[in-house]
Amino acid sequence: MTNALMMTSMILLWIAVIALTLAVLGLGQQVGVLLERVAPGGALMTGKGLKPGEVAPELNLATLGGAPIHIGGARSDRRSTLVFFLSPTCPMCDAVIPAVRALARNEKDWLDVVLASDGDDADHVGYMRRKDLQEMPYVVSRELGLRFRVGQLPHAALIGENGVVVSAGLTNTREHLDSLLEAKRRGVGSLQEYLEKKRQLNG
Repeated sequence: MTNALMMTSMILLWIAVIALTLAVLGLGQQVGVLLERVAPGGALMTGKGLKPGEVAPELNLATLGGAPIHIGGARSDRRSTLVFFLSPTCPMCDAVIPAVRALARNEKDWLDVVLASDGDDADHVGYMRRKDLQEMPYVVSRELGLRFRVGQLPHAALIGENGVVVSAGLTNTREHLDSLLEAKRRGVGSLQEYLEKKRQLNG
């Protein structure tokens, strides 16, 4: 009698394991379908900012440390530039700063990251030290924000080696920031554009 009960419980246990395995596989498939349908939109392109394909403004400026810096224009070293616009009083900028710092380190072989803002230099010097941003050029220039038509923060613009804007938009998250680089890798102006092309192809 005991052996029969043990055998029955073992069979029931195996049936439960197989059922659970099938359920997990089914859920995994549904998650994949969901991710395909709800793909990341990427950085939000605004109506006012520079658009992909526009020639980026060229400016000769100085960093907070006094070093000269040239933004825009074709580069003979074939490097790209990401200009990240921030403010010391912007909580969303604070949240994205660690991702900007990581991006500057991880993509240093081909990308220069420049921090940009306007206002009082003293406020930015303190902010730069608190956030440990000395490794990146930090520019305080009202003209830079105006020429790039920045309306909301945090905002970023990726300038290709030819001096043309590759991608730009609001960057409220790390994913938004990464989407600017992904747009360059895929040869599109934005992930929204890529997804639209993909939808059209799948018809």
